[in-house]
Amino acid sequence: MIKKGIILAGGKGTRMSPLTKSVNKQLLPIYDKPLIFYPLSILMLAKIKDILIIVNKGQLEQYKKLLPNGKNLGIKITYMEQDSPRGLPDAFILGEKFIGKEKVAMILGDNFFYGQNLTSILIKSTNIKNGAKILLHKVRNPELFGVAKVDKRKKITHLKEKPKKFLSNDAITGLYFFDNKVINYSKKLKPSKRGEIEIIDLLMRYKKNNQLTANYIGRGGAWLDTGSIEDYYKTIAFVQAVENRQGLKIACIEEIALLNKWIKKKHITNSIKFYGNCDYSKYLKKLISK
Repeated sequence: MIKKGIILAGGKGTRMSPLTKSVNKQLLPIYDKPLIFYPLSILMLAKIKDILIIVNKGQLEQYKKLLPNGKNLGIKITYMEQDSPRGLPDAFILGEKFIGKEKVAMILGDNFFYGQNLTSILIKSTNIKNGAKILLHKVRNPELFGVAKVDKRKKITHLKEKPKKFLSNDAITGLYFFDNKVINYSKKLKPSKRGEIEIIDLLMRYKKNNQLTANYIGRGGAWLDTGSIEDYYKTIAFVQAVENRQGLKIACIEEIALLNKWIKKKHITNSIKFYGNCDYSKYLKKLISK
């Protein structure tokens, strides 16, 4: 089982400028919570308790005000600053000491996942012995994404970044599960034309070794990349609609911790004091009044 996870919350944020000139994108709100809560909740649903968050240089204190060390959630959060974006696989090079000899999951800080069977898919994905596993989601416009073609055994047969000719409509989401070889593989990658090491090249390395498999977010699930203004507001609308209809919160990290039995009700009382008089606190009060 994978016990360690990385949230890559760096990046230039240019697609959402000028909003991101003074505030990191992952600290912007998605309806009633900061964006960082959503990828964090995904790792917590996967039962991952040891988490490294990689942030841009100079933005560490902003995160620590919101998520100091994870004790209030029964998890461990450590931070690392990234001087400048060098590509997604750089997370495994920067996080080498954190990963140690363990396997690791990585989620991009601006990715949003939702689905009825999501928790079981996540836990199943962490149960890898060797190789790598990616999470796929069907999209209408595959030419905008990295895509994969999969055989009946869920083995990846082809990978292509933003294909001009149709390969499949299975997009590669920003959630990845790797064995410990990911560190050395990442170190051997050469920068692409844009000067960064690419996640698609890392996945190709696993594919060549016949060690890359996939799981699917089901038909009723949702995956959104909040990296553009349009998708950002689509995600807000989605969360608002679901939460207001159901009366349940998406990515309530204290609720997930309580359901996982990592914390007790007294920890949620402390969180209520921390957040103050807000709708999120009112929801937490309902949790501990049951």
